[in-house]
Amino acid sequence: MSLIIEDFGGRVATVWSELRPTTRGLVERALQASNASSSQVRNVPYDPRADLELSRLLTALDDRAVEPGTSLDSEKGDQLKHVADTCATVLQEKTQSAEVFTQLVRRAEQQRDYRRIDVLADALTSRFAPSEICELARSEDIVVRALANEALAQFPTSVLVGLLSDPVDSEIARDALRRQAMEYGSDEARRIINALDQVDEL
Repeated sequence: MSLIIEDFGGRVATVWSELRPTTRGLVERALQASNASSSQVRNVPYDPRADLELSRLLTALDDRAVEPGTSLDSEKGDQLKHVADTCATVLQEKTQSAEVFTQLVRRAEQQRDYRRIDVLADALTSRFAPSEICELARSEDIVVRALANEALAQFPTSVLVGLLSDPVDSEIARDALRRQAMEYGSDEARRIINALDQVDEL
């Protein structure tokens, strides 16, 4: 594995060498799994602190893949893509970081991998706290923002009401309640929005 990594250039090799042994082992085990399928990666033990390290490795690999005048032959290029995709799959299955989620969505969008975007969207409601999704709803990336707003609209109305007292997230929560009322016909959300509007008029 170390020889393959060295073949990808100095920056990738440096990032690889700075990984903690547990994170390096995580990637190596995922690479050994056949095509790094989601079901196999899902069973790999994960240390959440690996998020930042794997994100840096993925960035270095993706940058190397599009580097002008890259000297990689087709076999090494395929290996590079395989390692990058494996790293992205591990993060996709495990991350709970808004920044890493944004990175993965942008990567999938650039590759026109809409199936992966759908998988990432599903991960939002199952793995991310409402406050994290609110952070994503403020993203500058239009796709990330749309995915986050859609996820928030799927939350129980009571969860969104709980966010109204947060000065940072309240406006995002109110928008989600409006969507529930207008697009999903929620009577409860409509009552809450009407009450909030009455308070605003006082």
